[in-house]
Order: sequence, then structure tokens, then C-alpha cells
Amino acid sequence: MKDSSKQFRGIPIVKSGSKYKTAAGFMAIKDGIKAHRDAPELTVGGKPKWLRAQMPAGANFSAVRQTVRDHRLNTVCEESMCPNIGECWNNGTATIMVMGSVCTRACRFCAVDTGNPKGWLDDEEPENIARAVKLMDLAYIVLTSVDRDDLADGGASHYAACVKAIKKLNPNTAVEALTPDFQGVLKDVELVVDSGLEVFAQNIETVKRLTYPVRDARASYEQTLSVLAHAKTHRNDILTKTSLMLGLGERDHEIMETMDDLRKIDVDILTLGRGTLYPLLYNLEAKGFVKARRKDGPNGRDRRYYQITGKGKKHLAAQKQQWEHLQAAVGMIFGAATPRVSLS
Repeated sequence: MKDSSKQFRGIPIVKSGSKYKTAAGFMAIKDGIKAHRDAPELTVGGKPKWLRAQMPAGANFSAVRQTVRDHRLNTVCEESMCPNIGECWNNGTATIMVMGSVCTRACRFCAVDTGNPKGWLDDEEPENIARAVKLMDLAYIVLTSVDRDDLADGGASHYAACVKAIKKLNPNTAVEALTPDFQGVLKDVELVVDSGLEVFAQNIETVKRLTYPVRDARASYEQTLSVLAHAKTHRNDILTKTSLMLGLGERDHEIMETMDDLRKIDVDILTLGRGTLYPLLYNLEAKGFVKARRKDGPNGRDRRYYQITGKGKKHLAAQKQQWEHLQAAVGMIFGAATPRVSLS
């Protein structure tokens, strides 16, 4: 196989969509989606100005990056090309991605590399993460992970070990775990739920109709609902959380239907935001950008509504009646919806 990588000051540069060999010795595809002939022409700079982030820099950013490097950690901030990385790292926060940086699935919205790790795991990862959390003095840590369908339990036992290690060294740190769906195997879900976390999250990602253009075929709308429902039933003292991407061609009534489905299973927290924003050759293309504006609501309360901009046309994505529906449907204890809310 021809090596598609180049070097820049000794650092390998791998083209999006091409195969490469990881440091652990297995093959992976850069940015998750394999190169194909009918890819649309890449357009750069298509994001509206209000959605663009500043180049990450600053003393705190550098300190967090050094901590991540010293403890051999992966972060979804880097692997998913999150534009919020400068803001978050300068505030001393990062989302740690466990079980490596290569996912066994290939969701088209995601920029994480995909491949088959063939059972590889870093046995020192739980302790490394726990020490990093202590060093950064975090009151709240978000863990996420790649999907690991190559492991018998989907990586549930390793994920649980990471949470337990954090809690042992940092008993006052709250842990949120954004997990895989573990192929819907509920006993594996229970392993993570029972690990000592405060928030259990599994992302619905998109409305039901768009599930398969957006997500890997091994995921499903119903499977995510089942995982979230079981987590809450198994331990009703934890918070359950999920996220929904906007701007992929979903319709307003479908968003509301998704919210109703989530409320039926007592999901506590919902975030509405975006997936990968950087233009990639072979990944899913955004259909529009959802912009948050503010208006004064009744009784002086802040009211948000969302405007989808695409192909020169504008329309409100949440009218007054829909906002009231949103408030009722999100009857959850917390909801976040802004243009740059990260779904990780």
C-alpha cells in the first residue's frame, strides 16, 4: 500500500479520507470517511462570520495542551476539530476521549478517524486521566469515547475503570460520561452507570428521518432511546443527557417530535447545536447554519429563537408557539441551544 502521508517538520500529514497506520500498528481512515470519486468540491470559508472561532492561543491553552500531551490523553476537542477548543482550553476545561482516537464506526457528521483497533487499549489510561484531572483541579470533567465494537463489552468495563479512577483520586469532581450505545446491550450500559458518575449521556444526534444519512448503520434512533431510558430506570438518581444537531436538513416538527420522544423517557438535559464545522472532503455537508438571536420574553425573561440561514433564504426555526412547545418538551432541568454549542 502506498503511503499517502507527507511530512512537515517531521510530523506526518495524512490527507482526509486516506488510510494510514496508527502508532499502535493498525490501519485507520483519516477523518472517518473513506475517499470516493463523487465527493463534492470542497468549499472553504463558507461559514458565516458569526460562527467563526479565533485561532486557539494563550497561556492557559498551552498549559492544558501540555497536560494532555504529558499524560498521553486524547481529546474530542482535537480529534473532532472542535472550533471551541481555544475558548474551552483557555478556561482550563477539556473533554477527554477514552479508548483511543480511532472509532469502529463512520458517522458522516464526525471527523474522528475510523478503523478496527483489534482490541487495543491503553491499560494506563484510567490512572493517567485521574492524575490529569487532579493536576487541572477540575470540579467537572466530561469523558467521551470512540465506539469500540471490536471489544466484547463495547469498552464498558474500561470506561467504568476511567470513571472510578477519577473518583478515587478526585472524590469531589463531578463526572459526565458521553458514551457509545454499546450496541444496545443493557448490561454493558449498567457497568458505566454504576461506576460513580453524575451524568450519563448518549447522543441522539439527529431526527429519526435523518438517522442513516447522518449516523453509522450500526447506530439507531430507537437504540439510543433504549440506552437512555435504561440508564434512567437503572439509576434514577443520575442525570441523563443527549444532544441534537441542527442544520442537517431536519424540519421543525421533527425537532419537536424528537424532544417529545426524549421527554417520554425522562431525559434531563438536552443540548441543541452543531456537529463538525470544518469543511472535509468526504463528510456530511451542512444544509444551513442555525443562528441564535435574543428577544425579551414575557415577564422580562430572555427568549431565544433560531434562524436557519442557507442558500440566501432565511426563516425562523422556532416561532412563538414552537418555543412554548420547546419549553414544555424540554421540561428538562436544563437545555442549551446556541450556534456553537458542542455536542460532545
